[in-house]
Parts: sequence; structure tokens; C-alpha cells
Amino acid sequence: MSLINTEVKPFKAQAFLNGQFIEVTEADLKGKWSVFFFYPADFTFVCPTELGDLADNYAEFKKLGVEIYSVSTDTHFTHKAWHDSSEEIKKIEYPMVGDPTWTLAKNFEVLIEAAGLADRGTFVIDPEGKIQIVEINAGGIGRDAQELLRKVKAAQYVHAHPGEVCPAKWKEGDATLAPSIDLVGKI
Repeated sequence: MSLINTEVKPFKAQAFLNGQFIEVTEADLKGKWSVFFFYPADFTFVCPTELGDLADNYAEFKKLGVEIYSVSTDTHFTHKAWHDSSEEIKKIEYPMVGDPTWTLAKNFEVLIEAAGLADRGTFVIDPEGKIQIVEINAGGIGRDAQELLRKVKAAQYVHAHPGEVCPAKWKEGDATLAPSIDLVGKI
């Protein structure tokens, strides 16, 4: 079963954010756009490049009203230790959520149970708490924050303009489509 258009399941997790530990729940997602960005583990190889890329683009996400939540099966304590010891991770200003009980990884169906790690899963969640984008990458394939920004903009556009859809390679300001019988076989 697909997670698209399903509501985020209830959860409570601890996160590291700007030198403090905070609690994050599904209620924090309501009323705004969110991205849950799962990655395998702290102190690894591809993960810091992805999280650093998100940090470099975080201001653009914030301009769109989007909160980023990075999530791994590490604890919030481990996130703090990584943040304090890595120049790349030190740039992060979004919540780094700990999931040592695997609750979130199971809820979002990205748990690699045999390893106790999460797949590289990206989930864009609308203000109603429903998942609009799901993307899962193999462990060795890093993600691109600019491509994620493009997808978030498309999701926001479609959400705000019922009856319109964004074609392939759509960028903000490009033409959209209004699906109808008149378009069938003409694209």
C-alpha cells in the first residue's frame, strides 16, 4: 500500500536543535509543510553530504514555509555529538530527530530491520499532515536539496490549485496542465 495521501501516524520523538533537546510530535506538522528526511546513520559518509546540502538550502525551504526534519535511528544525544564534532553538521539549523525505537522508520516504512537503520527516504507532508511525496534511494545514492525544493514547490502549487497538475521538469512560473478529455492523446 502506498503512503501517498495517508496521514502521518502519531509519534513522539526527541530531537537536537540549536544546542537544545526538543520533543517533536505529529501535531508539530499540522498547519505547515514539512519534509522528513531519513538517512542511515550519523558519523557516516554520504549522510553528512546530504544533511549539509539541506543546511545550505534551509533558508529557501523556510521561505516556502517548510520545516525540515532529518531522522535516523541514532539517539538525539548522538546527533548532538555529531553536530559538535563535524563542521558540515554544525551548519544544521533544522531539527535532527532521534528514532532509536524505530517508531518513525516503521511508520514511514523505511526501516532496514536487520541493520537497525533507515533507508534514504524523503517524505513531503502537506499542512493537513498528509504525505504528498515519497522517494526512497538506495544507501549509496545521495539526494539533492535543489531537486527537493523543486518538488516541494510543485506539491505546494498543486495543493493550492486544484484541477491543475505540474508536468515533468516543471519549475516555478512554468505552465501547468488542467487534465481533461481534450488532452488525452495530445501530449
